[in-house]
Amino acid sequence: MGNHKKFMRAAIKLAEKGIDSNAGGPFGAVVVKDDKIIGRGYNSVTSANDPTAHAEIIAIREACKNLKSFQLDDCVIYTSCEPCPMCLGAIYWARPKKVFYAGKREDAAEFDFDDQFIYNELEKPMGDRKINFENLIRDEALPIFEKWKAKTDKTEY
Repeated sequence: MGNHKKFMRAAIKLAEKGIDSNAGGPFGAVVVKDDKIIGRGYNSVTSANDPTAHAEIIAIREACKNLKSFQLDDCVIYTSCEPCPMCLGAIYWARPKKVFYAGKREDAAEFDFDDQFIYNELEKPMGDRKINFENLIRDEALPIFEKWKAKTDKTEY
């Protein structure tokens, strides 16, 4: 448990660094492989003008770059707060073996970081969501999937 706490403290310290540098919200994350930090990130949404610049996303990108891989095999992610829906999706795509989180999403909500509306939106039919989604020229997009399916030299993921 000692190393787990050490790595979680590193994620929390990154969250504080993000706050102190006015980068964005109070969130930090590290990716660890073989007991070594290979990716770090803190929320940089407002400083980078990038709504995807969440701590977990940044840490995953750095770790993947360092590993020269699009997956985080045998890696562990430590994040200062339970991941939002976007980060949760990125974590599942990256496929680490485990995630540790410190704060809960209910804790974040108390400080106006409430992701519940996104969870609620995901449960609604497309036509009932706050942002309008409309299907357009599906027939022209389907051949691209067929091309992918037939490709013999693709890298599966």
